[in-house]
Amino acid sequence: MNVYKVGIVTKFNNQNAIDAGKKIAEFFKSRNVKVFTVNDLNLVGVPTISPDELSNLDLDLVFSVGGDGTTLRTFRMLPNSTPVFSVNIGGTKGILAEVAGDSNIKAQLEAILNGNCFIDSRIRLQSRVENQVFGPALNDILIMRTNLTRTPVFKICLLNETLSFRMDGIIIATPTGSTGHSLSLGGPIMHEQLNCLMILPIAPVLRIPSIIIQPQEFSISCSHGTKIVIDGQEIYDANADSSIVISRYQHDGKFARLHKRGIKQIAQLGF
Repeated sequence: MNVYKVGIVTKFNNQNAIDAGKKIAEFFKSRNVKVFTVNDLNLVGVPTISPDELSNLDLDLVFSVGGDGTTLRTFRMLPNSTPVFSVNIGGTKGILAEVAGDSNIKAQLEAILNGNCFIDSRIRLQSRVENQVFGPALNDILIMRTNLTRTPVFKICLLNETLSFRMDGIIIATPTGSTGHSLSLGGPIMHEQLNCLMILPIAPVLRIPSIIIQPQEFSISCSHGTKIVIDGQEIYDANADSSIVISRYQHDGKFARLHKRGIKQIAQLGF
């Protein structure tokens, strides 16, 4: 990997993450690599830019410094497949991260510059309601009822069939997201390299198993208004009976990795 321009995204209001971001920025500055940061690092020669500006730059690599939430936020800033190197500082488990802490960060950065890394591609999702497009989502898209006093009917139009169920909501998860919210609701863990999606009903009136499908476009509607939640961080409204179209995002998310591990996320969970 040739690295000439990098971006840095740090966790909000976390001094440890900011300090680690400074170390990363100073390392690359010393190697004549151009550095941009979304959160102010207060370093001369390291401009602070907005997320929109970051998305428009032709970067070789972006560093996410924080927890999994910061990693998910970073990927949504990147409409194309710019690789992300995730450092877990200030997070909890850091399931998506490649490394934890910054004690060895210089050696890890040297390894990247020396080309001792590889790219780990992940499916991403997007949702669309009429002319509004939401995403991309690395983990999942949640569609949840807003009326808490009545259980609505959700319709899933998939493979030329329409399935109707009364339930509270639906999670559409990627293999990456199978270790997130869907796991807490009893969904299966999918190996992160699988080429599939999971549709998981939330509190259905009749017991319905999760459905594993190949990535494809399908639609969901609800008899009541709903909230569309992208990676647990961005929330949008959909009216009753609106067609919410789910599809694979055209650009996969790409992690820059140093260590080959066949079951990375499962191992991070302690299995």
